[in-house]
Amino acid sequence: MFKKLGSTVYGHAKLVLGVSLVVLVLAAVTGVHAFGKLKTGGFDDPSSQSSQAANLITQHFGGASNLVLLVKAKQGTVDTLAIAQAGTGLTAKVSKDSRISSVVSYWTTHNPALRSKDGGYGLVVGHLKDEDQGTVKKILAEYSQDGPVVSVQIGGSAAVGQDINGQVGKDLGLAEGIAIPLTLLLLVVVFGSMVSALLPLAIGIVSIFGTFAELSMLGSVTDVSIYAINLTTALGLALAIDYALFIVSRFREELDGGKTVQQAVVQSTATAGRTVIFSAVTVAVALSALAVFPLYFLRSFAYAGIGVVAISALSAVIILPALLTVLGKHIEAGKIPWVRGHRKIEAPFWRHVATFVMQHPAMTALPVIILLVVLASPLRNITFGTPDGRVLPTSAGSRQVGDILLSDFTSNQSAETDVVVIGTAGNSQLATYASRISALPRVSDVEGSAGVFRAGHQVSSMPTSPAKPDARLLTVRVLLDGQSDAAQALVKTIRDVPVPSGDQVYVGGSSATLVDTKQSIATHLPLAILIVVAAMLVVLFLFTGSIVQPLRALVLNSFTLAATIGVVVWIFQEGHLASLLGFTALPTNIPMTILLLCIAFGLSMDYEVFLMSRIKEMHDKGANTTDAVKHGLARAGRIVSAAAGILALSFFAFGTARISFLQLFGIGTGLAVLIDASLMRGVLVPVFMHIFGEHAWYAPKILKQLHKRIGISESSS
Repeated sequence: MFKKLGSTVYGHAKLVLGVSLVVLVLAAVTGVHAFGKLKTGGFDDPSSQSSQAANLITQHFGGASNLVLLVKAKQGTVDTLAIAQAGTGLTAKVSKDSRISSVVSYWTTHNPALRSKDGGYGLVVGHLKDEDQGTVKKILAEYSQDGPVVSVQIGGSAAVGQDINGQVGKDLGLAEGIAIPLTLLLLVVVFGSMVSALLPLAIGIVSIFGTFAELSMLGSVTDVSIYAINLTTALGLALAIDYALFIVSRFREELDGGKTVQQAVVQSTATAGRTVIFSAVTVAVALSALAVFPLYFLRSFAYAGIGVVAISALSAVIILPALLTVLGKHIEAGKIPWVRGHRKIEAPFWRHVATFVMQHPAMTALPVIILLVVLASPLRNITFGTPDGRVLPTSAGSRQVGDILLSDFTSNQSAETDVVVIGTAGNSQLATYASRISALPRVSDVEGSAGVFRAGHQVSSMPTSPAKPDARLLTVRVLLDGQSDAAQALVKTIRDVPVPSGDQVYVGGSSATLVDTKQSIATHLPLAILIVVAAMLVVLFLFTGSIVQPLRALVLNSFTLAATIGVVVWIFQEGHLASLLGFTALPTNIPMTILLLCIAFGLSMDYEVFLMSRIKEMHDKGANTTDAVKHGLARAGRIVSAAAGILALSFFAFGTARISFLQLFGIGTGLAVLIDASLMRGVLVPVFMHIFGEHAWYAPKILKQLHKRIGISESSS
C-alpha cells in the first residue's frame, strides 16, 4: 500500500504540489477567522449543578455577576460627597446600559461587602449579557477612567477573559518568534543544508494552517476553546519536524546507499512513511480520549489535536515525498560549510550508549529510576484548581482588580457562592434557610430577596435581589480564596444544608464550579485512561507482534508522566522559579494537567514507535535482541534525540508566556519529551530489552498467528 502511494506521488509530484498549494491558501483564508470564533471558557461541566445554577440565574435574574467596576476615591472615602456623587452617576450610567443587567452598587445599597475595609474603594457589579470579545473591549473603553475625583478599573470574569485573549495572542507571537528561528537553526545543524532544513517547516506550516481552518469551521457550530490555537501551533510544528526528520533522513539514507531518486522516494514512503502513519494513529488516539470529557476546554484539544496530527501525517506521506521528488539530489543545496550534519546510517554515540547500558544494566538503570522517583515526589502534595484572574500577569487590569478584591474587601467577590432556590417557599422559610447558611464558618453574610443575614441572624429585611414567583436567589459572601480547599469544603457544606420543604436548590459560583469540575473529571477519567491504554496495547501489539512490549511501554510512560507532573507541581504549585518565570503560585490547573498528560503520553508513543520500528526491523532481519537494540538505537537514536530537542524547544518557548497555565503546559510538555527521549529511550528501554532478551518479543501462539495476518511491520512492503 505505502509503496504504491510512494510510486503514485512520484509520478504526479507537480500535480500534488499544485493542489496542496491551493488547499493551503484556502486553509489560510478560512483559518484566519478562527481567532474571532473561539472562546476563553469551557472549564465547567454543562450538566453539573453549578452550570445549572448559572443557567437559572440567567433565566430568572438576568445573569450572575461577571463585570466588576472598581471605583477608587482619589481623596477621602467612597462616602465623601464628591465621591458618592461620582459613584451614583456611574451606577446610573451602567444601569441604563442595555448590554448590562442585574446592576448592584455600593452607592444604592450601602452594602458593606461592596466597600473596601478602609473605605478607599467601592464597587458597581453587574452582568454583561454578551461576553463577545468586541463587546467586552467596548465596555472596557467606555467605563475605564482615571479622573480627578475617582478612577475606575474593570474586573470580573468577562474582563479576565478579554485580558487572557489579548495576552494569548501576544504570548503566541513571542513563543513562535523564538521557536521558529531556533528550530530552523537546529534543523540546519541536523541536516547540514538549508533546503533540507526548510522541508519540516513547510510541512509545519501546512499542518498549522490546515488545523486553523478546521477550528474555524468547528467554531461556527460548537464551542471551541481559544487555547486550542496554542496546541495547534506547538504540536503542528513539533509533529511536522518529527515526521519530516524521519522521512527525510530515510530518503537521504537510501540515496547514500546508491538508489535512484524514484527508488528512494518509494522506499522512504514504504518504510518511514508507514511508521509515521502508525505513530500518528497512536498520538491521535491518545488525544481522542480528551473528547470523553464534557468540558469543552478539553474537547477542543481533541478537535485540534486529532486534526493537527492527521494533517501532519498526511502532509508527511503525500506532500513531503512530492517535494523530495522535485528536489531530488538538490535536497543537499544550501550546504553550510562548517556544519557537517548527520550522514552516517548509524550514530556511533548511540551505539556506544546502548552497548554500555546493556553491559551495566543495574549501574545505569537504578540511578535513573531513583531520579524519576525524586522528581515525582511532589505529587504527594498536589492540589487542584481551575483558572482565575491570577493566571494573568500583575500588570493586567482585571488581575489588579481581582487582587484588590481579595486583599482589601471583607468578602471575596470572585469567590461568591450563588444559591438558586426553585419553588414557592415563603419569606419565612427562605429566611430560615438563609440564616442557617450565614451561620456556617467563614461565611461573611447571605443576601437575597428575604434580606441580609449574618452569623445566623437577619440584620436587614431589605431585599437585595428580586423575588420571582418560583425562583429566589441567595448570594453567599465568603472570607476565603475561591480556589482553597476550605472554599470547596464550604460549597459541599452549603449543599448539605436542609432546603425549604418542596423546593429544589442549585449551588453555583466559582468554588462550586471547581468542585463540580473535579468531580466531572474524576468521573470520566477512568474511561479516558481505558481508551488510551487499550489503544496503546493494540497498536503496539500490531506493530511489534509482542504483548510484552506494550506492557513495558505502559510502565515506562507512567514513570515519565509521574516525574513530569511532579516537577510541574514543584514549580507552579509550590512556587519554585515563580520570580524567574513571573507567575503566581496556584493550585495545579486540573484541566491543563489532563491535557499535559494526554499530549505527553501521545508524544512518548511517537518516539516509542520510531525507536521500535528500527529495533524490530533489525530483529526481523535476523539480529538477536541485543544486537537489534544496539543497531536500532544507533539508527533511530539521533533522529529521536534531534526531534525531541527541537520539539522540546518549541514547547519551552511557551515558558515566555505571561499566562501561567500556558507556561505550565509548555514547560511540562517540553520536560516530558526530554525525559522520554533521553532517560527512557536511551537507558531504560535498552536495559529492559537486555534483561528480557528474546522473551521481549513473546506473544501467545494464537496472537502470533493473528499478528501474521493483520500486523504491520516497517520492513514489510
